[in-house]
Amino acid sequence: MNDSSGRLPVSRRGLLAGATGVGLGGAVSLSGVSAAPAAASPVLWQRPDRSGAPRVAGLHLQFGSDASREVVVSWHTTRSVGNPRVVYGTSNGGFGRTVQAATRTYRDAASGTEVQTHHARLTGLRADTDYVYAAVHDGTTPELGTVRTAPRGRSAFTFTSFGDQGTPTLGKKTANGYVNDNLGSPAAGDTTAGVERIAPLFHLLNGDLCYANIATDRVRTWSDWFENNTRSARHRPWMPAAGNHENEKGNGPIGYGAYQAYFELPDARSDAETRGLWYSFTAGSVRVISLNNDDVAYQDGGSSYVHGYSGGAQQRWLERELIAANADPGIDWIVVCMHQVVISTADKFNGADLGVREAWVPLFDKYGVDLVVCGHEHHYERSHPIRGQQPTDTRTPIPVSTGTETIDTTKGTVHMVIGGGGTSAPSNQLFFSPAKARVITGVGAVDPATGKRPPVYVIEDAPWSAFRDADNPYGFASFDVDPGGRNGQTTIGVTYYSVSGPYGDLVPVDRFTLTRPRGTRGGGRGH
Repeated sequence: MNDSSGRLPVSRRGLLAGATGVGLGGAVSLSGVSAAPAAASPVLWQRPDRSGAPRVAGLHLQFGSDASREVVVSWHTTRSVGNPRVVYGTSNGGFGRTVQAATRTYRDAASGTEVQTHHARLTGLRADTDYVYAAVHDGTTPELGTVRTAPRGRSAFTFTSFGDQGTPTLGKKTANGYVNDNLGSPAAGDTTAGVERIAPLFHLLNGDLCYANIATDRVRTWSDWFENNTRSARHRPWMPAAGNHENEKGNGPIGYGAYQAYFELPDARSDAETRGLWYSFTAGSVRVISLNNDDVAYQDGGSSYVHGYSGGAQQRWLERELIAANADPGIDWIVVCMHQVVISTADKFNGADLGVREAWVPLFDKYGVDLVVCGHEHHYERSHPIRGQQPTDTRTPIPVSTGTETIDTTKGTVHMVIGGGGTSAPSNQLFFSPAKARVITGVGAVDPATGKRPPVYVIEDAPWSAFRDADNPYGFASFDVDPGGRNGQTTIGVTYYSVSGPYGDLVPVDRFTLTRPRGTRGGGRGH
């Protein structure tokens, strides 16, 4: 449905221009230009901007806490704009409604550039319904998008996930020409194309979005990342978890100011400093919980060391959230999205983190989390279902079964590392053979040469290791939710695809099925 610019093709633009409430007068008023009404024409959507106003940049979507009723449309500028707004309606009804956007700003500490982010919250939407919208501010050309709301109640849909993307663009000038300075590669564009071939309801981003914190120009890196991904993110919410590379020195009190400005995520009733760093939303019978591991992970991986920054607030929220999800008879699946990992069999890379194992794995066990998707390690692997921990220094997870094709998640949680989103530093050639793991059990004193706390590693056996892909550096996972029949089994069919080439060519590498009895969570029972 989209051309390479991310705009709708002419046939769809004509449909939109002729829809209810949009003729020449409607389209021209969106652009902030006065003219006499005339016949509808798709050419109106291509009228060039002559006012000098900045364009609508980085258009993207986020779900609200109830994905069947609420969507946020977001974009950004580096100058002030007038009357930022979104007009929207159903795909067969046209643009009948207008919502004003709220503007939030941050000033990048490295460059001094102020970025303005604009967020329009669309509420009271109908479940499982296609909508069309246009984002605009005075004096500029509207940017179009579409979105489908999530189903309410048990229904089939697909979502996707990867982490550790970077950008496919060159942002730093050297004596030998421009280079990529944010760990990105051309594959960072290929994976976006691959996601669009699946066309999921939403996409989960498992942290380390664009690596702006190590780039020469942090604002440009964010802009490049959004420009790459808006071709997908304007049509389906890309729901992120903040990784260690979202921690940018000087941007906000704990370093996540840019991330918090660009995304308008579901409200977790946290304070202003931690807004958006953890949240949850419901799509059909799936509850997604997004976490920020830097709070509990030991590794010093960002621009500042923020271990323990929430004072336990995130963990208390997580347990309340898990209790509520596990007590809801309408929820079948609990999916956690986070960055740092509980499992990894890569040598000489980041490793698994004891801090996450100590703080959160016991809660995942107690409240029956079905699936955890992560990044941080730049490869693909997954665990057997795990439940409980060995009494070792590394709290080694215990596999409860070793079947690799059909997995009963009432018995244990499957952890997936999906960190091949496009980074130029893949780790799929670093696997231990046979499988073992390096686990960060703490950090040392600050190294004056690097300013970092060096990790302390312990090697453990990896009885929990089920599958790992040494052949393909880049890819993502697709999850097909099947609600099943009444009083029967519900399943999620999982496929990990390797991705190559600018058209996002997909090759299935790993397939398996998660299963559990439908409608058995109610009453707040732990498992």
